[in-house]
Amino acid sequence: MKIVMAIIKPFKLEEVRDALTAIGVHGLTVTEVKGYGRQKGHTEIYRGAEYAVSFLPKIKIEVAIATEQVEKTIEAITGAAKTGQIGDGKIFVLGLDHAVRIRTGEADAAAL
Repeated sequence: MKIVMAIIKPFKLEEVRDALTAIGVHGLTVTEVKGYGRQKGHTEIYRGAEYAVSFLPKIKIEVAIATEQVEKTIEAITGAAKTGQIGDGKIFVLGLDHAVRIRTGEADAAAL
């Protein structure tokens, strides 16, 4: 089992969710986060004063999946989230040792 974590642009969330649903991934966790990478933020003007925005709004998606689904999941997220511009985001894959569904007590792959 694996956890696929993706940091994407906020306006791409629905497209990514639809792409994941299309390949059979039905559960995901979404968190609003802020950060920066190569973009290093930007400047904005508010009430006539210019100020630096160091951290940009992003969306973090976490999906627990079977190991066999990793490549399809990465392809779905990449295809849906890509704009071709800097700041499209990153995908991380982490190992998942154990999972339990609280309601039924199912464990590991059955809990996903």
